[in-house]
Amino acid sequence: MIFQNNQKGFTLVESLIGIGIFVMLTGVVYQVITLIYKEAELNWDNTTVSFLASQYLESARNIPYSEIGTIEGNPHGNLPDLPNPSNTTVGGIIYQAYFEISYVDDPADGIILLGNDFASNDYKQVKLTIKNTATNTTSDFVTNIVPTGLENLTGGGALSISVIDAVGQPVPNATVNIVNNSLNPSINLTRTSDSNGKLVEVGLPNNANSYHIVVTKSGYSSDQTYNTTIENPNPIKGDATISDGQVTQVSFGIDKISNLTFNTLNQTCGTISSVGIGVKGAKLIGIPDILKYNNSYTSNGSGQVVLNNIEWDNYTPALVSSNYMIYGSSPIQQINLLPDTTQSFNLILGANTTNSLLVIVKDSSTGNPIEGVNVALTNTNPIVNSSAITGGSLWSQQFWDGGGGQENWENITKYFGDNGGINTTDIPLAMRLINSNGNTLVTLGSLESSTFNTGSENTTYTNLTWQPASQDPAVDVRFQIATNNDNITWNFTGPDGTSNSYYTTSGTTINSENNNKRYIRYKAYLSTNDTTKNPTVTSVNINYVSGCFTPGQVIFPGLSASNSYQIEVSNPGYLTTTISNLNVSGYQVLEVLSTTN
Repeated sequence: MIFQNNQKGFTLVESLIGIGIFVMLTGVVYQVITLIYKEAELNWDNTTVSFLASQYLESARNIPYSEIGTIEGNPHGNLPDLPNPSNTTVGGIIYQAYFEISYVDDPADGIILLGNDFASNDYKQVKLTIKNTATNTTSDFVTNIVPTGLENLTGGGALSISVIDAVGQPVPNATVNIVNNSLNPSINLTRTSDSNGKLVEVGLPNNANSYHIVVTKSGYSSDQTYNTTIENPNPIKGDATISDGQVTQVSFGIDKISNLTFNTLNQTCGTISSVGIGVKGAKLIGIPDILKYNNSYTSNGSGQVVLNNIEWDNYTPALVSSNYMIYGSSPIQQINLLPDTTQSFNLILGANTTNSLLVIVKDSSTGNPIEGVNVALTNTNPIVNSSAITGGSLWSQQFWDGGGGQENWENITKYFGDNGGINTTDIPLAMRLINSNGNTLVTLGSLESSTFNTGSENTTYTNLTWQPASQDPAVDVRFQIATNNDNITWNFTGPDGTSNSYYTTSGTTINSENNNKRYIRYKAYLSTNDTTKNPTVTSVNINYVSGCFTPGQVIFPGLSASNSYQIEVSNPGYLTTTISNLNVSGYQVLEVLSTTN
């Protein structure tokens, strides 16, 4: 007899589908159980918080009205406050309880701010906060407690606080911390400004110059009062005084924080690191000149000083103990940092010289810098005849004592090469003819500079100057210029664009055929007809428009100290401005306001 088995097993696909359905159902069940657990946990927490709140509020109601207050609060009492919370453990979780109690000046009988209610502590508002320390969640409960009789407490004084932003608009929900440690017991209050940026604290004890107030808000700058110290003997906004029956009004300015980056750059916008910069704000906290912001920094490897989360202000940078000096900046001299912005400030630096003049030309009506202005600097003793164009840049070399052999201009004391007839190391340092034997000078010497990179092929060269501009009649100083875009081909020419001409007068305009070239070199030729008289060059300056932008500014470095300089500022559409008997000693900055025709 044959028996047939019709029972079939599960295929692999059917098994996988079954497992998948089981996993899905298990996941759904897990989520449901988790949700139920969380809901139960939340309900348990709410029940615990409500129970604790009822207990603490009942305790507050059961003590005498005159004793309803917090440990460091106003009014004072023995109830816990934020600096001194009460801890209770329930179900393994620590709950913190603290009160914030304040007097209420009810307008029904007048208010102290209007001067018609000198007993402003009509009743007390009691705010209780219960905090679950495991979840950091808080629950607030507020009630009023009214005295059984008429007002019979000492009135105290009131503190009226206004919090505004940079344009005078109210700042709501700012945190106001009021501390007075000279009282016994001390006061430490934390309040919040209302929708109008206002806060009125009434019933404060009488006390002079002792209420220290700090106003903060997340993402905003801060403001505060200051106590009198040796460092700040005359604070502009001193710690507040409270007098019985009087209102003390104090305003605070805070706004969204900003970021500011200072870039230390050379004239081709290359970064310069390790530059010391002092940064000063304009806001004062004390008289006569105690600044709120006054710090020093050093630029990092990227040539930057990055200041994050600082408040709006006018910031002015200055170099600190540097081998450089400021050849220009963008914006000019200082930056107006606005709230909630990220801004940058470029400091264009060059080699430091003992005496120099930075000229800034602005429109007299708008105060804006003017580009393309010709600024001519002259003097008769010593003889100076130099000019430059605002908005341009300057390549200046004052030292050659590092010797030759430098292809590209990196070390400011070196050059490419000479013909053997140049002396660069005698004191005072300058470029001269070499003394070949005894007191006899060679009659001719030449020096070729290293290659200077302007940073762009879109370069316009304006003029060539050197110091001293005047020499003894027996000697001769002349120059040629070579430019290219390959940093290889060097054809030196003079003002007519040929190799047969030379720049013989300091301040001569550079031939336009040199424009639109990125790389430049100069070649100096020194000669004498009297071997007892030596030509001398203390600086060589080439002005150009390219690289880093310095709006409305031009620098004259390597000058001799004198009080007889003359500046002439000329520009089409503007009246020519002449300033005589200008004193140059050290690093000088001159601002010229030009008036339109």
